Amino acid sequence: MLLDETYQLGYIIKTHGLRGHVVAHFDVDDAKAYQKLKTVYLALAGAPTKLVEHKVEMVQPQTGSKVLLKLSGIDRIEEAEPLRGSQLHLPLTDLPALEEDQFYFHDVIGFTVIDENLGELGTVENFYELPQQDMLAMRYQGQEVLIPVVDELVSHADHTKKQIYVNLPDGLLDVYLKPSSRDKEEPDEFDEA
Repeated sequence: MLLDETYQLGYIIKTHGLRGHVVAHFDVDDAKAYQKLKTVYLALAGAPTKLVEHKVEMVQPQTGSKVLLKLSGIDRIEEAEPLRGSQLHLPLTDLPALEEDQFYFHDVIGFTVIDENLGELGTVENFYELPQQDMLAMRYQGQEVLIPVVDELVSHADHTKKQIYVNLPDGLLDVYLKPSSRDKEEPDEFDEA
């Protein structure tokens, strides 16, 4: 399995106990939905582009997005310790189907951003998954503009036209285009008039 044929499910945080268990973070809404997970692909911290397939013996949801994970063949803490920081991946084919106007972030990179008032703005370059909220990164007039991914601002994607539709609040683009008061040249207090 190649890295670009997968999506990142989460990553291994630390070992747990002496029998090869690890604590992992699953970047999902409901970790309980993954309790019957049979296989996972690890991108080891030292070789992030190489995936290693592992059978899953147990997934036990903990608090929040943490799970206790037991991988087949990892039976001692010494075997689990090198897995710390490794990314957990699943095949893209395992992603649940979405409704017509919904999208996965990786699917809309390169789509044209269309604002309902301003028309065509730029191209989706990236998404940032921040603790407060997810942000769509778009290139607009040479600047990176971040748009919060919330229903009020990002309405839907058209996969056929490769467009994503937004309704930006007044002034959002100005924040990125107009120089701030910090950037304006202030006179040196020692300059003579």
